[in-house]
Amino acid sequence: MIRLEAITREYFMGDVEIRALDDIHLTIQRGEFLSIMGPSGSGKSTLLNILGVLDQPSSGSYYLEDVDITQLRDKELAQVRNRHFGFIFQSYNLFPELSALENVMVPLMYAGKPRSERIRRAEELLASVGMGHRLKHLPTQLSGGEQQRVAIARALANNPTLILADEPTGNLATDQGAEIMNILQDLNAQGTTVVIVTHDPSISTYGKRLIKLRDGAIVEDQAIAEIKKEA
Repeated sequence: MIRLEAITREYFMGDVEIRALDDIHLTIQRGEFLSIMGPSGSGKSTLLNILGVLDQPSSGSYYLEDVDITQLRDKELAQVRNRHFGFIFQSYNLFPELSALENVMVPLMYAGKPRSERIRRAEELLASVGMGHRLKHLPTQLSGGEQQRVAIARALANNPTLILADEPTGNLATDQGAEIMNILQDLNAQGTTVVIVTHDPSISTYGKRLIKLRDGAIVEDQAIAEIKKEA
């Protein structure tokens, strides 16, 4: 589904060049659940942003369904983001002035869906994550776990082939975090490919494969079932 070849990402802080990613080679198969871990500054979020086409590599090739999307124009990249990816963030990133229902409708609006279809789809998705009774509530009227459920529903709005989650449980209590990870596991069991970034080893074990980064490079790529056997 995804193939990264020799991906690097460099930027400057003043006169100092920072290499956030260094010669990344990575393949992600359809239906995988991939956990990405590493210390602060290791390149985790940079890698996730490049996977989601929120950022562009400095060099290398990114193949999505065998198409090198590093060759696409900005308008085409925006279409790729909207069609293929659903994003979940640590800070939820909900629009504070919109209700839960309206937040989930936003990606559908950008996709050009008629209002009746947007409402129906948003109601379905919120019900599927246990938020069917909170449709009209604003984010400030919801707990952190409830806001993240709304964010998951929004991420699913356009039937993405890949969910990208950056520290999805980082602001949540342990029990709320477990609920969110169970939802992501269920989505993966239904065929959705999931990639999460986390600093928490217990959260990483919800996945099936673990990538560890250090100084912008992949230093470990192992099936989580094998890691559990070795423990």
